[in-house]
Amino acid sequence: MAERPADKTATGKTIAGFSKLSKRGKIKWIVENFFKDPENVMHELMSYWHHNEDQQKILDNFSENAISNYPLPYSVAPNFLINGRTYCVPMVTEESSVVAAASAGAKFWMERGGIHAMVSGTTKLGQIHFKWNGPLDFIEQHLPEIRQQMLDDAADILKNMQARGGGVGDMTLRTPGGLPHCAQLLIAFETCDSMGANFINSCLESFSASLERYITHSEGLSDDHREFERIMAILSNYTPDCLVRAWVECPIKALGNFGGGMTAEDFAEKFHAAVQIAQADPYRAVTHNKGIFNGIDAVVLATANDFRAVEACGHAYAARNGRYASLSTCDLRDGLFRFALEVPLALGTVGGLTALHPMARRSLELLGNPGARELMMIAASTGLAQNFSAIRSLITTGIQYGHMKMHLRNILLRLQATETERDLAQSHFADRKVSFRAVQDFLQQIRSATNER
Repeated sequence: MAERPADKTATGKTIAGFSKLSKRGKIKWIVENFFKDPENVMHELMSYWHHNEDQQKILDNFSENAISNYPLPYSVAPNFLINGRTYCVPMVTEESSVVAAASAGAKFWMERGGIHAMVSGTTKLGQIHFKWNGPLDFIEQHLPEIRQQMLDDAADILKNMQARGGGVGDMTLRTPGGLPHCAQLLIAFETCDSMGANFINSCLESFSASLERYITHSEGLSDDHREFERIMAILSNYTPDCLVRAWVECPIKALGNFGGGMTAEDFAEKFHAAVQIAQADPYRAVTHNKGIFNGIDAVVLATANDFRAVEACGHAYAARNGRYASLSTCDLRDGLFRFALEVPLALGTVGGLTALHPMARRSLELLGNPGARELMMIAASTGLAQNFSAIRSLITTGIQYGHMKMHLRNILLRLQATETERDLAQSHFADRKVSFRAVQDFLQQIRSATNER
């Protein structure tokens, strides 16, 4: 039976009922209306479908209107020694130098005692926002009773999480400035090894209904104060108490020499100055922290956690003192070099996509099936190693030297270099600076020489 086409406008660029089309139907409509070579584009999009139909169905269910897959490299960074345990860290990223930098940083510190990490908290937060013209001290006074009513009403939602050792923590009444009659309950949650977004949101929606019932049926309020408006109930991705620290340290002399006459002492002083600049200058701090998240995000993606939430929280934490600053610090004292990172990371190792995505399961297996706390330490350690390597490059050879070496392969692919040309280029640029123009000129020279023979 032929597929019934979705309704289209006269221009063909908009459509009603698109989500009801099959995947092939969606692709067909897209390529016929937006591409000059529909047949080849359709074939290309379908070529990225997973050969295993069951696996493809899982991927299709992750997002609405899925028509194909978008492959990214799945890489590993070996030689991570974290708290005395060795890891091979899975990383998903498209930036060519990230994995190399993380690996180099890990190896450097593996030979100097490894990376140390600790989790100081795993508290996550949710909010109930509401409008009410009654006296807020009434809620403050009755909060223990309100809390108990909330817990009783949400008993079915809480049961499994409480059995695993999680549940609901403190509840705090807050009033955002400048919003008349608006208030919120800020509620703490412990979700164990789960990131817990669905659990928290389910609890909050139940809690907000309980709060409304309590207010509107309370005998201690006048009729004028019974009008209560729920605005929204939602988790907060700002989790400043879900905090992990990672650090490395060694005698300054043990840092070694870095070529060009730079001693260990010179390196330590220059490194320290670079981190201080990132502490003082927001323009530098943004790029500095972006480098940290190059490493963290790659691990978060590989384990199917929410990298957007992690990034948003991290950047908010970087500005917690009223000015955006570096997430990492450097200290030189008593002949010791210490480099540290402190970042909030709300991660999970059970439930959600971590249980559904086949590669996420393999990533966790590769890491020894860690709990959430251990994964937090691994991700933070990867960010620290990444940041160390980036700063080391900046203050020694310059960032472009190593980055463009890694980028050489991409330039050669873009210029359609043959295997022989790629080998010649790798040798030619082994001790030369890489740029797109330099590679292009090199290929032209060897191609001209070949044509003249």
